[in-house]
Amino acid sequence: MSGLPKSVVITDDTMREGLQIESADIPVSEKLRLLDALGETGAKVISIGSFAHPKWTPQMACIDEIAEQFVPKPGIRYTAAIFNRKGFERADKYYPKIDVRAKRYSTHVELCDTFARRNYNRTQAQQIAGMDATIAAAREAGMEYGSVALGNPFGSNFEGPFTLEQRMDMLELMIKRWHNAGFKVKRCSFLEAMGWNLPHQVRETLLEIRDRWPEITDFHCHLHNTRGVTIASYYEALTLGVAEFDTSLGGMGGCPYCGNGRAAGHVPTEDFVDLCHEMGIETGYNLDKLLDAAAIAEEVVGHPLWGHVSKSGPRPRGDRIYPADMPFVETLEEAAHYRNGPDVYADQLSPWTDGDALTRGPAAPVAAK
Repeated sequence: MSGLPKSVVITDDTMREGLQIESADIPVSEKLRLLDALGETGAKVISIGSFAHPKWTPQMACIDEIAEQFVPKPGIRYTAAIFNRKGFERADKYYPKIDVRAKRYSTHVELCDTFARRNYNRTQAQQIAGMDATIAAAREAGMEYGSVALGNPFGSNFEGPFTLEQRMDMLELMIKRWHNAGFKVKRCSFLEAMGWNLPHQVRETLLEIRDRWPEITDFHCHLHNTRGVTIASYYEALTLGVAEFDTSLGGMGGCPYCGNGRAAGHVPTEDFVDLCHEMGIETGYNLDKLLDAAAIAEEVVGHPLWGHVSKSGPRPRGDRIYPADMPFVETLEEAAHYRNGPDVYADQLSPWTDGDALTRGPAAPVAAK
């Protein structure tokens, strides 16, 4: 496919988005073990969590302990989510170990006013009113291009579906503000918590944006996998050259404000990396290390996660081809033989005997009459 990107940037959001919806009782030592495993996967940027108020995000109450104790690995930029000046000051005291100074100036508006109120304690109108301050800050910082972010663009659990026209109208409002200030807009993000995306909608939206605003060349997708179709939506985005995506180990993630909790989920990092590699797209990740990290993530949270490749293993090739006389494999524990070796199915049924169809050599071809 000529439209595919040669490489993609996949930001794994396990430590923030993933753990923020899990138990607040997970020990710091276990979170550090998971962070260390992520550092072995080939990730170039890792968010260690968020400097949020512990009253509303108790899972992040230990963020300072993590920041102090983790051992950074060479070649990785560690960052964190911050939501206000106080959060920035808390995180910035760990600079350069944690770098929250790189700032992208983007106007962000939710299509769902209810979600804006629930998640940000601001109305949609207040988000729109705040755009001018963002643009002014971008000018003061010497930025050359503008960026727009559309929140929950495809639909809302509280307000229903949104149309392509609604998406374009809100984007036009934001883009005009940048244009009126003398900026072109180069980047567009889709930030979705409620998982209403569908592949054909993602495709038609991207095509319409490119047709109306060809100056926008960079796209970023953060779409939750609430209804199980988001990897298909990501595929559609890939075919149109989109090269920046967010995921998490095992699909761990969710939002307490959207009404779906952990069920909101994410695209499993290991599944999306596997897809990209099979399509010849470079990711920078080591899939085997990701599968190890996904197994550790399940141990840390104490329950199964939702990845597929982490359960079945990658497509076997070369010396990883399964033996023809492999016994029955039924359970997920047995399916993990790709990681844990044949001992996991040693007690299973093995009906193959000498002389049966499986053990006989290949039959001679039937001669044509």
